[in-house]
Amino acid sequence: QVQLVESGGGLVQPGGSLRLSCAASRSISSIYVMSWYRQAPGKQRELVATKTSGGLTNYADSVKGRFTISRDNAKNTVYLQMNSLKPADTAVYYCKAVVPPYEYWGQGTQVTVSS
Repeated sequence: QVQLVESGGGLVQPGGSLRLSCAASRSISSIYVMSWYRQAPGKQRELVATKTSGGLTNYADSVKGRFTISRDNAKNTVYLQMNSLKPADTAVYYCKAVVPPYEYWGQGTQVTVSS
């Protein structure tokens, strides 16, 4: 079992940056897939970024070139660096860990991009 706690959300102006953190309750070095998702009001939850334990990454087209996912195994933490933020990035951001056959989710952190 894995508990995940996200932090780092907040209110930021368009063009600004935020770094989200996802702290896990156990070592993440053996967790194959760690991901960030987001859910905007009235919309379905969507994949933002994924990073495997082997270093492979995948990003949604809407965030490529602006967001970077990273894993710090020593700190049991996954990060999402978000640059050049847009109002369309406003959402609750969730961290997910896949430990087959289970999926574990954090409680989410709100990101609001507005002037």
